[in-house]
Amino acid sequence: MLPIKASGSEVEQLESWVKATNTPQGVVKRTRIILLAHKGKSGKAIGQQLKVRQPTIRLWKARFLAGGPPALRKIALGRDRKPSLSRRKVAAVVRATIHAKPKGPTHWSCRSMARAKGLSFKSGPRIWKLHGLKPHLPRTFKISRDKRFVEKLTDIVEVYLNPPDKAVVLCVDGKSQIQALDRTQPGLPLKKGRGGTRTHDYVRHGTTTRFAALDVVEGKVIGQCLPRHRHQEFWKFLRTLDASYPKTLALHLILDNYGTHKHAKVRQWLDKHPRFKLHFTPTSASWTNLVERWFRELSDKAIRRGVLTSVADLEAAIEAFLTSHNQTSKPFVWTASVDRSCGLVTVGVPKKGRMSGASVVPPQS
Repeated sequence: MLPIKASGSEVEQLESWVKATNTPQGVVKRTRIILLAHKGKSGKAIGQQLKVRQPTIRLWKARFLAGGPPALRKIALGRDRKPSLSRRKVAAVVRATIHAKPKGPTHWSCRSMARAKGLSFKSGPRIWKLHGLKPHLPRTFKISRDKRFVEKLTDIVEVYLNPPDKAVVLCVDGKSQIQALDRTQPGLPLKKGRGGTRTHDYVRHGTTTRFAALDVVEGKVIGQCLPRHRHQEFWKFLRTLDASYPKTLALHLILDNYGTHKHAKVRQWLDKHPRFKLHFTPTSASWTNLVERWFRELSDKAIRRGVLTSVADLEAAIEAFLTSHNQTSKPFVWTASVDRSCGLVTVGVPKKGRMSGASVVPPQS
């Protein structure tokens, strides 16, 4: 072991570092190593007292002998080693991640990148994190190719932001093929440390179609379960809406471009009922219809975890959810202006309550 003989001024300086409250803890530990060595403590005794290894003790004693107290505050980054990956290698990993694919899989993993570029399997994730790349995490998007996109979206947003007087604005759509699913075994109930459980497999007991009209101002929903999603069922639901509101009110309907909404017989009936004003969403832009957000609530809170042994059970569960929703209804409020909304696409649907520009993102080029 290297003997340490510090001068009086050096000992005084080292002791002041130990007593100071703003001294980094790493420096404090190195300083104590030197002070104990100056007092004649052996390396083994220093290691037991400070819980440090012998190579560390020898390292800092050597640096103190070479540079005095200032050497204890200097850190040799990486012990003067050169970076193990060159900039060219890092650039190659980034380029391959963005512009290439591995042979076979659809995306890179840490090990496939390591094999392709001759790296350790931990190097790829470090490079990806440094450059903000996430090859394992896909996101969905859809850009509308509707030639009248701006015109249609402007029309709908203006109705949302400035509802017409003496009129009701309804977001209308049908959720088809809702399945009545029963589990093959009873699930275990929720308890401390474990969520509720259900079997992964199920038994189908039929389907139904749910037509719904969301009142944009009040947030209430008028709904009707019908066996299919044809123009006959849509026509029947329109008659239900016609009977649900006073004849003095105009009804502005936000609809998508599904064929049943434009069927010849439906158009003939609408011509005889001029108080119905239809506003069609742009193609591939169903996110502009706020009733889609309510359908998600329906799936999450009434259907997905349900145990439904028949279509009647399914329809009863839907009706119970509808009744509960209308008792405490809150509107889905659209706040994005026409200029901000036009030309935008979305990867999700608006949250309940306020909908701002945070739920829409610019189209990808």
